[in-house]
Amino acid sequence: MSQFLYVASTADGKTSTGSLESSDRAAALVALTKQGMKPISLKESSSGAMKNSFSFLDFLGGNRVKSDDLVMFTRQLSAMVSAGVPLLRALSSLHDHTQSKALKKVTAGIVKDVESGATLADSLAKYPNTFNDVYVNMVRAGEAAGILDDILKRLAMQQEKNASMRKKIKSAMTYPMVLVFITIVAFFGLMIFVIPQIGKIIKDLGGPDAELPMLTKIMLGISDFLIHFWFIIIPLIVGGIILLLRFIKTPKGKRLFHRLILKIPAINSIIQKVAVARFARTFSALMGAGVAVLEALNVTARAVGNVVYEEALVAASEEVKNGKNLSSIIEKNPMFPPIVAQMLAVGEETGQTDTVLVKVADFYEEEVDTAIDGISSIIEPVMILGMGAMVGLIAASVMGPIAGLSQQIH
Repeated sequence: MSQFLYVASTADGKTSTGSLESSDRAAALVALTKQGMKPISLKESSSGAMKNSFSFLDFLGGNRVKSDDLVMFTRQLSAMVSAGVPLLRALSSLHDHTQSKALKKVTAGIVKDVESGATLADSLAKYPNTFNDVYVNMVRAGEAAGILDDILKRLAMQQEKNASMRKKIKSAMTYPMVLVFITIVAFFGLMIFVIPQIGKIIKDLGGPDAELPMLTKIMLGISDFLIHFWFIIIPLIVGGIILLLRFIKTPKGKRLFHRLILKIPAINSIIQKVAVARFARTFSALMGAGVAVLEALNVTARAVGNVVYEEALVAASEEVKNGKNLSSIIEKNPMFPPIVAQMLAVGEETGQTDTVLVKVADFYEEEVDTAIDGISSIIEPVMILGMGAMVGLIAASVMGPIAGLSQQIH
């Protein structure tokens, strides 16, 4: 038996959380449904997950379905369902023709479950690493309303937008990270291999009693320390980075990290725009699929990607439950720009919240692109200036005593 943690909506519209023991995920879903609850999220607890086999490919992410493959799968499934192809035949065809080994493995399980009479949403829910809560809930709403093809089109579009945003952020961060890596390697290389040799030459020329400038003494001291204690320093740095990354993955660490990045100038505006864009697009897609407001808010909260915004949206859902309009709640929260509350108010008045929020998402995604381009143009000269300063500092520590010794020789 495995332990599963669940978030589900009850018959009276309230959100319930808890845990249950079940033989597998499908049985857990059936148990929740029998209790009159509609599953929003169902995940195996960490203690149960440890029992599963773990491979080196899992560690490297080799068994994960790529976002591009998932988008293609969603678009093709949407096209086949729209053309009237039976769901089981469409899934079988996609399973047979996909080039992705990871996706083939997932679709094999989905085909088997659908053949056994399970709904598509319940089948997808068994693979949370591939199909997140937003995906599963939208498919469930599409099946209930009989508009699965339309929902799949919305999902494919949403995934393309999210994938495009992730790629732009990664590409913007790649160059600075490469420069940081080169700077660190250059620093250690100069300190361990170059500075000691130059220091030896200076001491040979000036003699043991030569008075060296303070900057040169500091550089030689750092170099000597690195040479004699590198076997302690390197493991400490690597261990510190690993511990930091592990801490960030914990609930407390993630909350602290997300709060910190929202306070860093220049970066905080990008994080805010990304979170708002994800909120608008995800909430719009769920509302357009016919998902209830409270359920849509709870699912969207977990899809935003920032714990601070997640907590704000969960708190907003509680106020909505008490009868308040979402637009008035968002308006009071400084983390959301005024335009979001204004557009939400228009959507609530006209009954077109999903359409209005799509425009908000498009606007903020363009803002993210502009902000990323701007910060990329700033980071490059700053990093080059930093590398130049480091090389200049080392050069000054070397040239100072050499110039002094040359004057003594004359």
